[in-house]
Amino acid sequence: MKALPLKVAASVVALAGVLLGPVVVVAQRSEDQALQAELAAKGLAIVKDKCASCHATGMDDASPHEKAPPFRDIVTRYPSENLAEALAEGIVSGHPDMPVFVFEPDEIEGFIAYLDSLGPETQK
Repeated sequence: MKALPLKVAASVVALAGVLLGPVVVVAQRSEDQALQAELAAKGLAIVKDKCASCHATGMDDASPHEKAPPFRDIVTRYPSENLAEALAEGIVSGHPDMPVFVFEPDEIEGFIAYLDSLGPETQK
């Protein structure tokens, strides 16, 4: 096989980058979305285990406890990334009958991904 002149080879590499670049970006975006979906599923499992006895966890259900806001409302009041520290230190609320939960880092990541899945489309 005959080698291409350096200028032609550079053009071919540049063209491949232009043509394949979007494919790499789309593949990365798909991987990111898959990871977010996996984390959100883990977060939902945590929420159902620890929170669903008081808080609504879906997009249209009612909270079993009248003073516990639905998670879909919480995510509109507080940016989810601002909750990470509170979740790590033990979230404390304004009503006295809410237990204090302390979450591990991987639980926090899942919890936040779950909250983000409930928020406006721009957060997803």
